[in-house]
Amino acid sequence: MAETDKMNRMKELVRILSEASRAYYMEDREIMSNFEYDKLYDELLALEKETGVVLSDSPTQKVGYEVVSSLPKEPHPSPMLSLDKTKEVDTLVSWLGDHEGVLSWKLDGLTVVLTYEDGVLSKAVTRGNGEIGEVITPNARTFRNIPKTIPVKSRFTIRGEAIIFYSDFEKLNATIADAEAKYKNPRNLCSGSVRALNSQVTAERAVHFFAFSMVDPEEPELLEKIGGTIRERFGFLRSIGFDTVDYKMVTAETLPEAVKWFSDAIVSNDFPSDGLVLSYNDIAYGRSLGRTAKFPRDSIAFKWQDEEAVTTLLDVEWSPSRTGLINPVAIFEPVDLEGTVVQRASVHNISILKELALGKGDQIKVYKANMIIPQISENLTRSGALVIPDICPACGQPTIIKNENDTETLNCPNPDCPAKDLKRFSLFVSRNAMNIDGISEATLERFLDQGFLKQLSDLYHLDRYKDEIVQMDKLGEKSYSNLIDSVEASRSANLANLIYALGIPNVGLSNAKLIVKHFDQEPKACFEAPYEELCEIDGIGAVIAESYVAFFADEGHRAELDSLLPELTLVKEESSLPQDLAGKTFVITGSLETYPNRDALKKEIEDRGGKVAGSVSAKTSYLINNDITSTSGKNKKAKELGVPIITEADYIAGNL
Repeated sequence: MAETDKMNRMKELVRILSEASRAYYMEDREIMSNFEYDKLYDELLALEKETGVVLSDSPTQKVGYEVVSSLPKEPHPSPMLSLDKTKEVDTLVSWLGDHEGVLSWKLDGLTVVLTYEDGVLSKAVTRGNGEIGEVITPNARTFRNIPKTIPVKSRFTIRGEAIIFYSDFEKLNATIADAEAKYKNPRNLCSGSVRALNSQVTAERAVHFFAFSMVDPEEPELLEKIGGTIRERFGFLRSIGFDTVDYKMVTAETLPEAVKWFSDAIVSNDFPSDGLVLSYNDIAYGRSLGRTAKFPRDSIAFKWQDEEAVTTLLDVEWSPSRTGLINPVAIFEPVDLEGTVVQRASVHNISILKELALGKGDQIKVYKANMIIPQISENLTRSGALVIPDICPACGQPTIIKNENDTETLNCPNPDCPAKDLKRFSLFVSRNAMNIDGISEATLERFLDQGFLKQLSDLYHLDRYKDEIVQMDKLGEKSYSNLIDSVEASRSANLANLIYALGIPNVGLSNAKLIVKHFDQEPKACFEAPYEELCEIDGIGAVIAESYVAFFADEGHRAELDSLLPELTLVKEESSLPQDLAGKTFVITGSLETYPNRDALKKEIEDRGGKVAGSVSAKTSYLINNDITSTSGKNKKAKELGVPIITEADYIAGNL
């Protein structure tokens, strides 16, 4: 490569890597995988060594993110440097030599410095750009696992990583109905949560802190008591209430086995990690080695060496999503990676597909990003013969190619494309529908994107994709087993729940129950209910009846229902409760004390023959609100219309 070409390539790499860093650190989003970033970073580093030129804005000379938010800023007493890194275990062994080392997780969150004064947390600052951080003290006080007070009276400073567990991440995403609004990964969510301008946001996000180092305390006696090794300092931190990163003591001989232990543990970890950190246990020795302009010499980071395999590309499957985006998924000859069989990998978009120059029959290299997500790293034959479809595989309508931020994607503009129906699957599995527990909207979207789900009955055949599902990020064998158990349990269903689960416009669970009750829980009669008869049911008006009849008149809907019914056993619901609430309509508002939730009270009212509406009207018999004196809109409306307001206790006592 000519010198001018090298310089041009270096400038291009600086631009690409800087954009990726800005997106990751400042905008809490990812525009490339860690594997891709590391590959480009290493290429830039090699060119800098080869040419002897380092551009002023090179990412190899920067640490962390630029501080541009409106949080207060504060310089660190000493720079917070990043670590040199390697992907070779042999390099770790050589680096450690005949010294004792501490091998620990490299957590993937946001680095935070905590300072205690007189035993109380007085300040918390993010790493920022290594020189200047953001003051997030009110937010840090809401971290779930840090002690409020510690038995150290002098200034005491520790460094650690703020993270959000995968399980807490999934719980939060499960509460967000709109898939577009869901958070992409725990690291991005944690970064935004820790740096939020309102500490209540941080408190709601279940942020945890894990210490990985401490600044020498000012008291000489305390410093002597703690000791001069990392192991002793971890022990002290734990003794005063802090959680530290998990670690193993290693020597050059035991290091490879310890690395393997950590790599085996990744699959079952509930926390995000992007590698390991190896440090000299003897702190004084590590400090005596000094530092480079960017790296300290007392520690080194280990990034997982992604295991690669060569295989043959069989096809690219185009998988439509609910947003209209049609994702290319590579299908290749099965290969064994990290102990599991892999045969599919997302290609993400047209730009990456073109960059890889993919074509059927090409010899490709595949790997698992962070030992979990299958990816294509290289195309060895680069035929570029793949044809981008001009019609949507889901609806048969013409596709369009969009170009946003220099990234090309294939899209379906058809608003009625069935692939956009994630909400339909989400409703089907919800508690008041088929109650398939443990399958969040985020998981459904992944299944849809991978092509596992095309119609509702496919939910009952997810066992066909066991190998792929257990390898998905944050799933695994246990989650798969729980999911299948929940799917099997849902095969026994009430007809009203099924009708609600189908997602008929304007038909809620209460309406479905009224219809099912009218037709004596007979499926055929319910599915073929005539418009006129539906209108005669109290509570089912012309709009609902029209939507209901139109739904079952649609050939596509009937075909899907026909494929679904053989998977289910419809159970007639028999109520032992007296029908003493027949003809009465209730509205429930406010918090409850006896019933676990409104759905439980609603079900009992309906089982006793009553109806539950969402808003107060002239047809409302009673408004149930434990706060009778409330000035809420529903209370005001009830008083205006003369609707009795009763408490939960009144309802239970029968004071109607």
